[in-house]
Amino acid sequence: MTKTEPAPAALTAAGVSLSFRPRGGVLCELIVQDEGASISPLHRAPWAEAEVPADAPPHQRWLQGDFLAAPMGPGPDGLHGPAANGDWALLPSGPGTLRAVLDQPVLGASVVKELSVEDGHPFVYQRHLFIGGVGALPLANHAMIALPGGAKLSFSRKRWFETLPEALEPDPARGRSALAYPRRSEDPTEFPGADGGTVNLLRYPWGSRHEDFVTAVEDPASRLGWTAVVRPDQRDLILSLKNPAALPMTMLWHSNGGRDYAPWNGRHLGCLGVEEGAALPVLGLSAKETPDPLSAAGQPPLVTLDPLGTTEIRHILGAISWPSGQAVAGVMLEGDRLTVTGDWGAERQLPIRGGWLGLASSTAASAPRAAPSGWDI
Repeated sequence: MTKTEPAPAALTAAGVSLSFRPRGGVLCELIVQDEGASISPLHRAPWAEAEVPADAPPHQRWLQGDFLAAPMGPGPDGLHGPAANGDWALLPSGPGTLRAVLDQPVLGASVVKELSVEDGHPFVYQRHLFIGGVGALPLANHAMIALPGGAKLSFSRKRWFETLPEALEPDPARGRSALAYPRRSEDPTEFPGADGGTVNLLRYPWGSRHEDFVTAVEDPASRLGWTAVVRPDQRDLILSLKNPAALPMTMLWHSNGGRDYAPWNGRHLGCLGVEEGAALPVLGLSAKETPDPLSAAGQPPLVTLDPLGTTEIRHILGAISWPSGQAVAGVMLEGDRLTVTGDWGAERQLPIRGGWLGLASSTAASAPRAAPSGWDI
């Protein structure tokens, strides 16, 4: 018998609101009111739950918004693990905060999700607590950005960009992947394509009808990790912020009509996953090296649990009006103020919880330098 799905919960502050879906632990329907604009950045799949085949990963039935993938990728508990496919029970919470606990353990750890918003801040502050547990796991937030009219991407400084061990869709009878696998490149504007040419990963879309996954690895010198997605047609900008010392990888899922089988049926268009995490197995070349290049640089390749304590992962997701359409050239955090600068001089100063990511009080980041089988998302 199918369990009754718990009712969604709402979280609201002045200028920002969201819904939380307990099944799958999904942050959805994020809306930011900024400079007279109402910004809805998150993607939602175009199918009804009844259209999803019975053998598909459960989270595909409600695919939308942002959820936690833990463990990330294929595994014995299904693609993206219990965190993405299980139920989360709401806990007592204070004003501006929503808390929930996962109904099953992850590597023996109890998992608590906390979402919080603040009046006048165009962000949702997100953290996950792993209480106890034994071992290390690949993990990522799984935000999906809606890009019906394309986007310009910018990042904090990255060491390189790298694809999975093999293409997401290697069978032309089922779909198409347009990047080369496995490959890596220091230049995101000239990443190897499957056809022998190159593509510019700082633009979306860069091809038609394709399904691809590529990961950017943070420079160890970065103190603030950031991803900026400018939607010129929407006149806005989506920001993803993290502590790169905890989450050194930014995984980009390009889902743009590249799957022809149910429930995708060639209609899942304009979706960009911006997945901040630590998940060495998605690196098709680096995961095979000993030592792997993340560990060699002192960066965590996985999230290691503490059997006698709590492991905490934090992330900030937000959106602002950005009518210039300029690509982002820099993001700087000074105290409780975040400054975003465009490549032609546009600038916004935003209120933020400056210490929330666990960074130093003054953090600057400049513009970037000029999977195992079974993955189904």
